[in-house]
Amino acid sequence: MSIQRPKGTQDLLPGTVEQWQYLEETIRTVCRAYGYEEIRTPIFEATELFQRGVGQTTDIVKKEMYTFMDKGDRSMTLRPELTASVCRAYVENKLYGHPQPVKLYYMGPMFRYERPQSGRFRQFHQFGIEVLGADQPVVDAEVISLVWNLYQRLGLTGLEVHVNSVGCPTCRAKHRKQLQEFLTPRQNELCNDCRERFERNPLRILDCKNPTCQAVTTGAPTTHDTLCMDCSTHFERVLVLLGLAGVVYRVNPRLVRGLDYYTKTAFEVMVEEIGAQSAICGGGRYDGLVEEIGGPPTPGIGFAMGLERVLAALQVQHKLPEEKPRLFAMLIALGEKAENEGFALLSALRYQGIPVSMDLLGRSLKTQLKAANRLGAQYALILGETELEQNLLLIRDLRLGDQIEIPLVKAVEEIKKKFQRGV
Repeated sequence: MSIQRPKGTQDLLPGTVEQWQYLEETIRTVCRAYGYEEIRTPIFEATELFQRGVGQTTDIVKKEMYTFMDKGDRSMTLRPELTASVCRAYVENKLYGHPQPVKLYYMGPMFRYERPQSGRFRQFHQFGIEVLGADQPVVDAEVISLVWNLYQRLGLTGLEVHVNSVGCPTCRAKHRKQLQEFLTPRQNELCNDCRERFERNPLRILDCKNPTCQAVTTGAPTTHDTLCMDCSTHFERVLVLLGLAGVVYRVNPRLVRGLDYYTKTAFEVMVEEIGAQSAICGGGRYDGLVEEIGGPPTPGIGFAMGLERVLAALQVQHKLPEEKPRLFAMLIALGEKAENEGFALLSALRYQGIPVSMDLLGRSLKTQLKAANRLGAQYALILGETELEQNLLLIRDLRLGDQIEIPLVKAVEEIKKKFQRGV
């Protein structure tokens, strides 16, 4: 029996990887325009980081983390998200001593033991940004507008930005009391998870996807009903700035997000065309997280988006660029002497940055020409005994079918000209 990849993972093969590269390059371009710098953190961290940072009551910590004991008998976890890791790096590397705010972005694999389904994997990839050291509403608006700008550049349509304020610890305490009073008469109708949340974090009951829980919470008090003056003013200013940035948004009072660390602004971007997992981005403010993991009081805000879901949306909307030919030319060398001369030519062309390849199986001219067409090469560079005797190189245009002969000593120069002209 052959060994297969783990359930909930993917092999990203040539032809698909180019789509990922296109998305990643677009992301980097937008981040540079907004003044964000890249950060890379370890694939695994101390388990305590996610327990304290993400929250003990979250499904991620309770059910989904890949946790193991290392050889030093320390509990380690493959990162299920990256906000806590970025905050840890901010504290450990004393980035709070740098000019504030610190504006960071990341891309990479995350790991959660979930039930695999469309748009959801156990190893998945996220792009995210984190802004640490600033609490003004303009920061929230910039973060959301960056997401909007990225999706506009990618050409995605039919998007909805849902935005809400989940309040601060002061007004959240008032909302918590009202919500518990509302739910108490029907507490037994809640799912098992939400019964546990009732005492520890009742706000997250509003985020439950169980239809029964959604019915029970219909008409429940929202955080909007209890926002303090500071949170209300902050949120209204964010909405004004989003309008000025041209972001199309909808206020969703039931949006609370699934992690414990959120305060004030929370948001998601939805697209319905990719199935049940319609959220392709989510984030919000987390002004207490850095302090929770041992750092100084530091406001923060960020988001993460699943790259698999973004690519699925681009594919459904036919917004992925057409695949470009991967090879400019294929060298066809017939015989050992031709192979020697051709290999030297190939090395010179590659040194010039021209994407060229050659047959590595010693096949016939006809078979090599078929291979060149399959690989999408624009030209075949043919070098056989006759060409060697006359110090010539035969260049065949595989799109038009015509061909020319050029002196072998001028081959690099002539091929480079064709490549630069794109012909």
